[in-house]
Amino acid sequence: MAYVNGTLVLAGTPIGDVADAPPRLAAELESADIVAAEDTRRLRRLTQALGVHTQGRVVSYFEGNESARTPELVEALAGGARVVLVTDAGMPSVSDPGYRLVAAAVEKNIKVTAVPGPSAVLTALALSGLPVDRFCFEGFLPRKAGERLGRLREVAQERRTLVYFEAPHRLDDTLAAMAEVFGAERRAAVCRELTKTYEEVKRGGLGELAAWAADGVRGEITVVVEGAPEAGPGELDAAELVRRVRVREEAGERRKEAIAAVAAEAGLPKREVFDAVVAAKNADRPAPADGKGLS
Repeated sequence: MAYVNGTLVLAGTPIGDVADAPPRLAAELESADIVAAEDTRRLRRLTQALGVHTQGRVVSYFEGNESARTPELVEALAGGARVVLVTDAGMPSVSDPGYRLVAAAVEKNIKVTAVPGPSAVLTALALSGLPVDRFCFEGFLPRKAGERLGRLREVAQERRTLVYFEAPHRLDDTLAAMAEVFGAERRAAVCRELTKTYEEVKRGGLGELAAWAADGVRGEITVVVEGAPEAGPGELDAAELVRRVRVREEAGERRKEAIAAVAAEAGLPKREVFDAVVAAKNADRPAPADGKGLS
């Protein structure tokens, strides 16, 4: 495939310790025709720490101007420019600006390459102590409580390890929602300030972690959650069967389909799951005010 002359470089930047900067980063920043930065002030601090002097034009490229600035950068790339894209930390386009520019460059047959760098996702996975052979990255959850619960219910039965980013002021609500949907005993790890001076990894059940976070947590946060267990026949108690049915119902499934799906997952007859749901419904029903029907 013959590319046009320009090149887009996605340059990974340190997630904490500036000493983790990849060796090629300094060379790319110095030689770029254009450096597009999520925050030009943070770029300035980075270049000063690296002893780098950018020769090309520096422009801002963040969520608020990404759509408007992308055509300008694509035009420069089509004209032969070497554009280096950096975000505040980690790899551009991974829960950061960059996807629109990459997609537009690919459409115009412009070469896209990368300077690999530190990754909060992979670092947190490695430190979590949870299975890492299969995982999925879910990025940031929605801010609104109802939408957040809905997103969590979509992956309630996901068996791969889950990785999330979260803001510190929303961490307690997010962990509480995870405990509600995934179960309070589901193992997780909250990774805080990775590679920085006050790095901390807090491991435990989601219920325990939610209680810990209620007092307030500071810093950059990555949450790693164990995937749903693959239970064999008869290993799930009635309460867990009912919880799984409710999660599916709240995600939009009809009860009949939810019961059938949970039964299939658990390797149980549908009637057994149905009976558990009915029993739970009867248990939740308030007793008659006059006491009739009580034994």
